[in-house]
Order: sequence, then C-alpha cells, then structure tokens
Amino acid sequence: MRWDSDHVVTLDDATSAILEECVATNALDRIHVGLDFFDASINRIAAWVIGTRNAKKALLRGLLQPRAALADAESRRDFTSRLALMEDTKSLPWGAVWREYCQRHNIPADGEWLAAVKRDEQSRLSKRV
Repeated sequence: MRWDSDHVVTLDDATSAILEECVATNALDRIHVGLDFFDASINRIAAWVIGTRNAKKALLRGLLQPRAALADAESRRDFTSRLALMEDTKSLPWGAVWREYCQRHNIPADGEWLAAVKRDEQSRLSKRV
C-alpha cells in the first residue's frame, strides 16, 4: 500500500519498486492494483491517463527484468552478480518497449494523448459560457 499526497500515480522509485515486486514475486494473478486519480488542480482525465500509464510502465519495467538470472544469482548467494544485474536493468530500453506496446495496441504514445484531452477540455469549457 502506498498513499501519495497529490493522488496521481507518478513513475517514481517507490511506485516502480512496488509494482516491480509484484512481478518479481509472481503475484500478478493474486493482487489487485488500486489507483487514485484525484488532484483538483489538474484535469481529471489527464490525471487518470497519467496515473494508469505510469502504473503500466512500472509493471513493464518489472516484466523486463531478467528474473531467472536474478533468482539464479540469489540462489547461488552470488550477490555481486545479482547487484550487477539489478543495476544493468536500470538502463534497459524499456521506453522503446513501451512505445512498441502503444503502437501495437493503438494507444497514443507519450506526448500524443495530452492534446486530445486538452481539446476536449476546451470544448467543454466553451460550452459552459
């Protein structure tokens, strides 16, 4: 469990660690991830999109880790190799994998979805006047 004061999930170290651990412990079929998207200072649709995408990115980073090699190193008590693997995974090109995921699922890539949300927000605001 994690509670963030601004209530929008960010891709920070804590979020990444929690969701990567869910992958590492092979618990994805036993957990439910609840996300909170309230922040009165920003667009609520944007908060939902940002938070959901960040949770998925953290899960992806966990899925890309070399779990078998990490488990093997740990079982052999080769903590040097385990640390080296953990550090190497930090520079994996997970962003390229994320972009490919978005493309294959017809999801707007980073930076593309915000313009649509802002257009919709402008349209709703102009109708109020």
